[in-house]
Amino acid sequence: MVRELAEYERALDEALATEEQFQAALFGANPAVYAYVVDDDPQAGTLAAFAMYFLNFSTWLGVHGIYLEDLYVRPQFRGQGHGKALLATLAKECVDKGYGRFEWWVLDWNEPALEVYRSIGATPMDEWTVQRVTGQALHDLAAQAPH
Repeated sequence: MVRELAEYERALDEALATEEQFQAALFGANPAVYAYVVDDDPQAGTLAAFAMYFLNFSTWLGVHGIYLEDLYVRPQFRGQGHGKALLATLAKECVDKGYGRFEWWVLDWNEPALEVYRSIGATPMDEWTVQRVTGQALHDLAAQAPH
């Protein structure tokens, strides 16, 4: 499903993670990534959707929050409420555990997702610009770290 998501987001060549990496990240000795899945037909084991997330921390609020890394609903299962159910489940986890925020990014062109997010009361954070260091730039920056 991750590869399906990457293809939908027009970034299939960037999806390099392996099944072994997901196994270790989700089920290893010290998992730092978590996921919920929607099993549309438990008898057949047909997964309809997933949400993968991790905890972050707000220095302003002094408590953890949830960062939703990816939410994906397979095309044949869209419009059935699976995405909203996953979002509600994560919101409930925030409330139950006293977390202060539930955040995620969405591609500007993904209007179907934006409509869902607007319908649940999500607020775009227009004043923030995402910054990323990756690849060779990441290695170059790491080389500047004090010894």
